[in-house]
Amino acid sequence: MTNVVVLDYGSGNLRSAERAVARTGVTVTVTSDLSVAAEADGLVVPGVGAYAACMAGIEAIEAGPMIAARVAAGRPVIGICVGMQILFDAGVEHGVETKGLGLLPGVVNKLSAERIPHMGWNTVDVASGSRLFDGLPADARFYFVHSYAANDLDALADAKVTTASHDQPFAAAVELGPLSAAQFHPEKSGDAGYALLRNWVAGL
Repeated sequence: MTNVVVLDYGSGNLRSAERAVARTGVTVTVTSDLSVAAEADGLVVPGVGAYAACMAGIEAIEAGPMIAARVAAGRPVIGICVGMQILFDAGVEHGVETKGLGLLPGVVNKLSAERIPHMGWNTVDVASGSRLFDGLPADARFYFVHSYAANDLDALADAKVTTASHDQPFAAAVELGPLSAAQFHPEKSGDAGYALLRNWVAGL
């Protein structure tokens, strides 16, 4: 049986992520045990709230090296919402830059939009050759809740980048080798989110 770990580092949204991934038919464990997380077939890094707080949680359980080692070894990891953002080099909130995990190039910044946060359902422009979005209709909508995003798309030239727009384009999802990431919440995105998680699980 395929086994997936949802990493518990003190961030919220653990149980909804657990239920959503379990719906795909895999065994899911929510744990902060790094040895269990390191050995799992797939690792989910969730995240809600502030970038700096999420990074502090990651550092408190010393999870950064384990996540980096998984990626270096070609073992699948997916980051969700702020769990995606902390995969980047850094994040800037309220004028303060916080160092991220450095697994994706670029900096997460505040959205330049009339309405903040970007909250609700939005379509995406799927990257060519995306495995995450394979088989999904072009008008599929996903649920976003965020004020910050990775919007330096040039920095992600080596990745498959699926974009969305909220007054400006930003990375809605990124695929780079074993590393996947979604700015939206698949676990809150109904059938489209389930299909995306099912595609991720199929690649484990």
